Amino acid sequence: MRLKKIIRDVITASVEAAQASGELTFDTLPAFEVEAPKLSEHGDFATNIALTLASQARQPPRRIAETIIQGLASPPGMLSKVEIAGPGFINFFIEDSFWYQVLPEIYRLGPAYGDSDLGRGRKVQVEFVSANPTGPLHIGHGRGAALGDALANLLAATGHEVVREYYINDVGNQIFTLGKSLYFRLRELQGEVVEFPEDGYQGDYMKDLARAYLAEKGAPSSYQPKEADLLALGRYAAGLILTGIKKDLEDFGVYFDRWFSEAELYRQGLVDRSFDLMKAKGYLYEQDGALWFRASEWGDEKDRVVRRSNGATTYFASDVAYHLHKFQQGFDLVVDLWGADHHGYVPRLQAAVEALSFKGRLKTILVQLVSLLRQGEPVAMTTRGGTFVTLEEVVAEVGKDAARFIFLTRRPDAHLEFDLEVAKQQSNENPVYYVQYAHARLASVFRQAAAQGLEPPGPDPSFAALLMLPEELGLLKMLANYPELVEAAARSLEPHRLTYFLTELASGLHSYYYKHRFISEDIHLTQARLCLVQGVKTILAHGLFILGVEAPESM
Repeated sequence: MRLKKIIRDVITASVEAAQASGELTFDTLPAFEVEAPKLSEHGDFATNIALTLASQARQPPRRIAETIIQGLASPPGMLSKVEIAGPGFINFFIEDSFWYQVLPEIYRLGPAYGDSDLGRGRKVQVEFVSANPTGPLHIGHGRGAALGDALANLLAATGHEVVREYYINDVGNQIFTLGKSLYFRLRELQGEVVEFPEDGYQGDYMKDLARAYLAEKGAPSSYQPKEADLLALGRYAAGLILTGIKKDLEDFGVYFDRWFSEAELYRQGLVDRSFDLMKAKGYLYEQDGALWFRASEWGDEKDRVVRRSNGATTYFASDVAYHLHKFQQGFDLVVDLWGADHHGYVPRLQAAVEALSFKGRLKTILVQLVSLLRQGEPVAMTTRGGTFVTLEEVVAEVGKDAARFIFLTRRPDAHLEFDLEVAKQQSNENPVYYVQYAHARLASVFRQAAAQGLEPPGPDPSFAALLMLPEELGLLKMLANYPELVEAAARSLEPHRLTYFLTELASGLHSYYYKHRFISEDIHLTQARLCLVQGVKTILAHGLFILGVEAPESM
């Protein structure tokens, strides 16, 4: 129904009419908010338009509010009351029967209710996970994967053309270190006693890689390898690890449109091309034999090296070339999801993007760490020590749906505690179970109705007078506000808003179910209630789909 938009349009029309008549004088209509108040006694919606207009109009906000209210021309039957509150807020109360109009709209649109054309014509790339192919994915990567995939789904649902991309860091010292780690594990498997390098990757997965190498290729021909030999071992290991990463992500319900290799940047000469472009703009200079980017001129704390004095390019140089490549493909918006430990890296990349004339088209989302718990007790995790818990292990224990939903229950910049035992519970303590059970419960209701010969009814105007219980009005309001919530989540790039909404909707549904019978001897009331909960079931499925979580028919 997009009631916020309707109210905003009604307000704008009233203000513009008052300007035309001379009651209000202003140059430009200022930005104003239309939001749901925290307290229900303050109405269904409230606006601060009178306060934002006061300085231009040179009138007290309450007087401006009175003028606006006098000129309101809302749709028939929509408003039961409009009042002025506090210093000049305008509160809108929607007529109870008006909320019913959401059900015919849901019935007409079906599974597409909640979709929109907000982003029509906008091309967006979402790059996420992008873990180095030096080890299996851990639960921190899982949180980024759930967030990135849900965000891509959310943008697609609001009309954006979305491309999911994984950036493979397969160039640099980490591949050499990976090869060296594999080399020492191979020697161990051959019976040697070796001192494993401190900077090596020590997890047990390296032993598995060494066994795979021996089974496929046999023992290395030389135990005095050259750098090229270690790089070859590193590329072999990275290839196997990347295959495992792809499988783990597929098991997690995450698929990418494109896997882009850092090595491809160099094969295509994209790094040198980015240097040429930035040199032509005057943004690079040489000092002490190195090539520097004037990052400080674009808001970074200092200038940054892109090519060292020994001729080696930096990670930053690769990232600049990579993002230039993204924007040259015509993306209107590029979203990068990074671990929170990259927070210091954001300003320099933003500086490069601005210098390349793409200001405002890069959004970086930092994803905070995950603490793994079991019955409230921390589970120890390290990175290279090999004791971290992998995404594969978490999914195997709690399931894809529980992991994805729980990863999305907090803002990405907030620390997340993930309790494995809670994630497995079939109780209200488990948020995904609580929401999925609401959908399964309604599926069961409709199976019972079918067994009694009752088909899901289409909306009927007479139902409006039957759906006046507080629980019913609460559900109708949530259904009506859902499309605008989806759009707001897409604008802010915050899919976690849907987990909050779905939990609240499930709570409303369960409360309604426990207090009132959906199927009764009163056929007309039964039809009205079935029509209402069919709308709830539709929206539960739509929201769960965006989150990448199944909407089960039974549990």
